[in-house]
Amino acid sequence: MVSSLDQVSMPFTLVLADGRKVFAEVEDERARIVVEGGGALVFARPERHVFTALDGFEAGMPPEALLPLLAHVFARRPKAETAEITLPASDDWAREAIRAGVIQAVEPGEGGLRLTAQRSAFWQHPDLWLKGRASGRTPLAYVMSGDKRHPKRPVKPVGEVYRRHMPRFKADFSIRAVDVEGDLETINRWMNLDSVAEFWNERGDLDHHRAYLSTVAADPHMASFVGCFDDQPFAYFEIYWAKEDRVSPFYDVHDYDRGLHLLVGDPRHQGPGKVEAWFRAVLHYMFLDDSRTTRVIGDPRIDHVRWIEYMQKQGFVRLKEFDLPHKRSELIYIERETFFGPPHSGPA
Repeated sequence: MVSSLDQVSMPFTLVLADGRKVFAEVEDERARIVVEGGGALVFARPERHVFTALDGFEAGMPPEALLPLLAHVFARRPKAETAEITLPASDDWAREAIRAGVIQAVEPGEGGLRLTAQRSAFWQHPDLWLKGRASGRTPLAYVMSGDKRHPKRPVKPVGEVYRRHMPRFKADFSIRAVDVEGDLETINRWMNLDSVAEFWNERGDLDHHRAYLSTVAADPHMASFVGCFDDQPFAYFEIYWAKEDRVSPFYDVHDYDRGLHLLVGDPRHQGPGKVEAWFRAVLHYMFLDDSRTTRVIGDPRIDHVRWIEYMQKQGFVRLKEFDLPHKRSELIYIERETFFGPPHSGPA
């Protein structure tokens, strides 16, 4: 039913499969869900997280049309764990809303059925944030890479893979796959920054970084991405499947564990609040891309103390120190349940 969440022209506008747009208008005491070319569902708003339908509900309204309204609650109010919506809906409609993952509980209420949506479930709607096909749609089949048996990995994505409006910064954050030639000069400049070279140790000319990016592109267990604010690149990410990686012998690796390396090339996006926003958005993408991923790991160099402490504040757990050929590292990880549950409750 739902094809995407268009968050550029309007921050919380849902695009249905038939091309119609659905958006929410929220005021202090009233709210509306507006369907393009149709009517509007009007709500009273006695509390910030509570909505009661007054007029305009139609039995044919897809449950996903509630998502822009929920986005206003969960994207703008990080401490809200639930939202309640009362509708004069049938039991069958409510059942479909639960099956669609829009709501998680229903009970009789004054004026209809009281539907409860949970923050942790809302942030796990891949269709809202992902662009293109998710890795999780790849059927399970096992292959061998050397002596490592692991799931066959999907073909790497091309173009944009994730987009989310960040109301706090009045900007869109997005992630797109690296274009080796198109991004070469930018990544070359970043890799030669003192702040980056200290930890990446990849100073070099354009040919060096062309070879580096081409090696990553040819490696089926790893993919490279660029992070952007309003489509302007500011960071480089490498996301890898941990089971085929050199870190796998050092812990009890799961089939769909994923790891992350990153660098920031534009210091304008390194303030504490902004780092938290885009870093958690990257983790959001990694968990959404495959629902079988229950854990994201990192292996920062052991003397990168400031970054390790920051990751711990975001819910990561330090597991162990270990030695790689080029560095002594800290193995650190975060569970899906931790990421989507309180106190952080998702990427917002």
